[in-house]
Amino acid sequence: MFSRRMSRSILAIGLSTLMLVAAACGGDDEGPSAGGGSTTEGGKAIKVGLVTDIGGLNDRSFNSLANKGLQDAKKQLGVEGRVITSDQNSDYVPNLSTLAQQRYDLVIGVGFLMADAINTVAKRFPETKFAVVDVSQATLKDKPANVEGLLFSEQQAGYLVGYLAGLYAKEKGFDTISSVGGEKIPPVDHYIAGYQAGAKAANPQIKTLNGYSQDFVDQAKCKEIALDHIERGAGVVFQVAGQCGLGALDAAKQEGKQGIGVDADQGYLGDHVLTSATKKVDVAVFDTIKSVQEGNFDAGSDQLFDLGNDGVGIGKVSAEGASLEDELEPIREQIVSGELTVPDTVK
Repeated sequence: MFSRRMSRSILAIGLSTLMLVAAACGGDDEGPSAGGGSTTEGGKAIKVGLVTDIGGLNDRSFNSLANKGLQDAKKQLGVEGRVITSDQNSDYVPNLSTLAQQRYDLVIGVGFLMADAINTVAKRFPETKFAVVDVSQATLKDKPANVEGLLFSEQQAGYLVGYLAGLYAKEKGFDTISSVGGEKIPPVDHYIAGYQAGAKAANPQIKTLNGYSQDFVDQAKCKEIALDHIERGAGVVFQVAGQCGLGALDAAKQEGKQGIGVDADQGYLGDHVLTSATKKVDVAVFDTIKSVQEGNFDAGSDQLFDLGNDGVGIGKVSAEGASLEDELEPIREQIVSGELTVPDTVK
């Protein structure tokens, strides 16, 4: 029903709007709400558009969390929202441009791979506010003043799950753990660097295996890497590859090993998930939308989400690791206090 109403509305607007809609590549998962974006508690009526990266909304982690933040804002703040999915990297510029052309108050790009596209489109539409997940505004080529970067200390979450993996390996009597990354980009490497450092702090004898699928979608690629690592002795596999990484977790389940999820708490996938390194992209998206609605958007800067402000963390620990969970709290406190600095570069 909703899609048919939206289609009739678009037809009524006329040819010019149809041309703008046609400019968007990939899938349009959610059109603007009918009624012009009513608000709750007297908030300003705003329109928010979100463009996913190629991982799509079914990754059960990164993009799905960003979408959750938008859906929460629609329910709690009364904003109007639209999501456009990207099927390939070349979709980013037209997808972002479509939302800017349609005068959305805030356009959010999801992912490090969108940096160049955000830079290009933000320059082209200086009156539109943009936010981008996993990209520092200061690192954009032209440093557009209408962009805010949403950054995370992934290495801190990685350290905690790595520490747990190291303790678990020692308890169970194996000496190798694994990580499977998607593309080798900073957010992925931050997680892996923290994971390896945490594991070695908990268990200096631990061996770490690492591989990259160069893909965030194809689960078979990540499963193949994970199976190879398991054959080489890995008893825990940490996936840092979005939808592709679900294949790594499936490999752990298939071989009777433990997996570690990423971004979202992926414990719901089964008992084979020891825990997850969480990254609250949903909270970052929601808070950014709220800042625009309230007139507090801090363009030309970055927001950092870390253990100190609960922007990253650790998911539910399964029964397999429950006896070790209490040992993580002192480590978390050391990181928050600054006593312990976590590396963010893979050696």
